[in-house]
Amino acid sequence: MSSTTTAPPTTPGGAPRRQERSSGGSSLGRYIAMRALLIIPTVFILVTVVFIVMRATGDPITAKLGDKLPPAQLAEAIHNAGYDRPWIVQYVEYLGQIFTGNFGTTGDNRPVVEILVTYGTATLELAFYALVVAFIVGIPLGMVAAYVRDRWGDAVLRVFAILCYATPVFFAGMLLKLVFSVWLGVLPVAGRASTGSELEMQFLPFSTGIYTIDAFLTGDPAVIGDVLRHAVLPAIALGLLTAGVFLRLVRTNVIGTLSTDYVDAARSRGVAERRLVTKHAYRPALIPIVTVIGLQIALLLGGAVLTETTFEWKGLGFMLAEFLKARDFAAVQGIVAMLAVIVALTNFVVDIIAALIDPRVRY
Repeated sequence: MSSTTTAPPTTPGGAPRRQERSSGGSSLGRYIAMRALLIIPTVFILVTVVFIVMRATGDPITAKLGDKLPPAQLAEAIHNAGYDRPWIVQYVEYLGQIFTGNFGTTGDNRPVVEILVTYGTATLELAFYALVVAFIVGIPLGMVAAYVRDRWGDAVLRVFAILCYATPVFFAGMLLKLVFSVWLGVLPVAGRASTGSELEMQFLPFSTGIYTIDAFLTGDPAVIGDVLRHAVLPAIALGLLTAGVFLRLVRTNVIGTLSTDYVDAARSRGVAERRLVTKHAYRPALIPIVTVIGLQIALLLGGAVLTETTFEWKGLGFMLAEFLKARDFAAVQGIVAMLAVIVALTNFVVDIIAALIDPRVRY
């Protein structure tokens, strides 16, 4: 009698399936490790550039007191602050402080970490609202543009998308304030909340710094409505910037998906064009959206500086503009370092999600 052995199941290429899974898992592991390691040089490069640019424009002591102190006292103040030392010495010392979690103190002797904690929540809250606006506006309108492609409605939506990401954020903010705050008087002109609401939230036993959450913790409908009304215009001004990108991206990818074989097969079976867009071509078109979210977070944080300044939304962007005017080295470097970390971590998470959704990303 002859004995037979059963070969392990193979793929069409002849490789065992178990080995394929193992290879896929190791490929994902290498991809995650590589992306994690890229966070360090990203933050390092940005912090280094800001350090050099700030010092290339002079020292803050001279900018503040140059015309108020005699030369001898001014030189002494600069020496005491350490700004007369070689740049490389200051740079090495600054990197050492960052690695220990010490970002220095501001010009008014407040720890920079305190600034980051106090105002960082406001920027994150605004970025979240802006992303919600971008998704609500960009994705549905992108699908509509794909559905009415090459018709007048498509042309109107494409022009709208161009206006969204081409219009300066501060101009959009001023226009929204003029229409909804000055002319119509239906929304607040600036701030995160009215004075009464802020006072009520300050009496909470535990405050998160995120006004939306704190407003709900008060249980007062008036406070909740006040906080949400203050967030509408800043969120729209910043969210439209990204909504235009999402609209064009969804439109392009939905149109591309509609020309694939499996959609043509569904169309031949009599499936309506609207159903093809909303059911068959919708989800595959969202994969590119995931891959660009990380870049859009960086765009949102950059736009937050102008948005927060326009609406006096006191977050990191607003404080960054104030510290830049005051030439406060420690505060500017700390805020930029924090924004760099947020952007790098967001890109890392988005890259991992994209790799899990689409295995082609990690090969």
